[in-house]
Amino acid sequence: MCSFIMYRIAEWHKILKLSFQITKTHYSMKILTQKKVSGKFVWILAFLILGFGTAQAQVIADNFIGSNINPDFQAPVPGIRVGEPFLNANEISNQEATSNPENSISRVGFSLLPEPKDIIGRWNLTLDMNGKEAPSWLEVKLSGISTLVGYFVGDDGSARPVSKVNFENGKYSFSIPPQWQVSNNDLKFEGVLEGGKLVGSIHHPSGSKYAFVGERAPSLVRDKKPTWGQSIKLFNEKDLSGWHADKAENQWVVKDGILISEKSGANLITDAKFEDFKLNVQFRYPAGSNSGIFLRGRYEVQIQDDYGQEPSNVLFGGIYGFLTPNEMAAGKAGEWQNYEITLVGRRLTIVANGKTIICDQIIPGITGGAMDSKEGLPGPIMLQGDHGPVEFKLIELIPAVY
Repeated sequence: MCSFIMYRIAEWHKILKLSFQITKTHYSMKILTQKKVSGKFVWILAFLILGFGTAQAQVIADNFIGSNINPDFQAPVPGIRVGEPFLNANEISNQEATSNPENSISRVGFSLLPEPKDIIGRWNLTLDMNGKEAPSWLEVKLSGISTLVGYFVGDDGSARPVSKVNFENGKYSFSIPPQWQVSNNDLKFEGVLEGGKLVGSIHHPSGSKYAFVGERAPSLVRDKKPTWGQSIKLFNEKDLSGWHADKAENQWVVKDGILISEKSGANLITDAKFEDFKLNVQFRYPAGSNSGIFLRGRYEVQIQDDYGQEPSNVLFGGIYGFLTPNEMAAGKAGEWQNYEITLVGRRLTIVANGKTIICDQIIPGITGGAMDSKEGLPGPIMLQGDHGPVEFKLIELIPAVY
């Protein structure tokens, strides 16, 4: 109750301060008035905030024509006329202007405090883990009238649900149980919106605390369909030319035209980076093994011994933690198998062993184990070598051309 009262007092203070500043605001407030602002204007703003419990006060400008607006006044900003939306108020922060073209009603909105729903959407996070950047990801959705829920990808592991995202005093927070960490501690997330970015800290189940900065994820929608360029043979069947390992010790070798990782160790990454493409890969693995292919270094297609299992987004052919194949197409361990992958923006199609198991689906965000969270940039092909043994004998890519 005390925090509620303090919240309202803060809003009341801001609206009183706002009302006295209106006559001084550059250009935009001249559109509203060339005279003294009436007391009615102040009380309407106060009523909107205190009566409806919102952090935004919207004023329908048309209601103030006459007493508070000089309809003959022409703003000294080219292209702006009286009663139309504007975006220049140098003494009022986070101003919003909206207009409904159907009924020509223009409104001026002043965001006094953050709204809970401002966080809704997908966020690419970059963690500072003891001086080393690590990728993470968050999506927040509205469930019902006012409850915020989400989906989270940490610096490792798969995407997992967030049952509730809390909002109090301008701060967002949630907690989720540990996943692959050997700990009983929850992961705790705290963040605020600052300048269009989501900034805060993550209390890791290990006990460490890491700062992060988040930016809204790009849509990656393409304006037109691609044409396809010339095929590129990423693996020359002779050596590791065009590839590098992400660790000093590299267990990847080429024997008899086959690219082999016999044990857990480094991941293997192409020197070149790609945006949209078709990728054709032939691979095999021993019983019980686990590997994967990271598209643009960010989205893992699972390679795993799952013959006879039910399909899952963490098993063979799944986009780790996100997309589930429509059937289990895995062959038996020891057999050569094939992926034909098409990635355009976020849209993904996978044909596994001749069966279309994912058809033009949207990848929401980066998967666990991604190299970075910079989704708007091209990225490499990465072969997972830090899990189980795996072999490749064909890796060909056809880039998209726009």
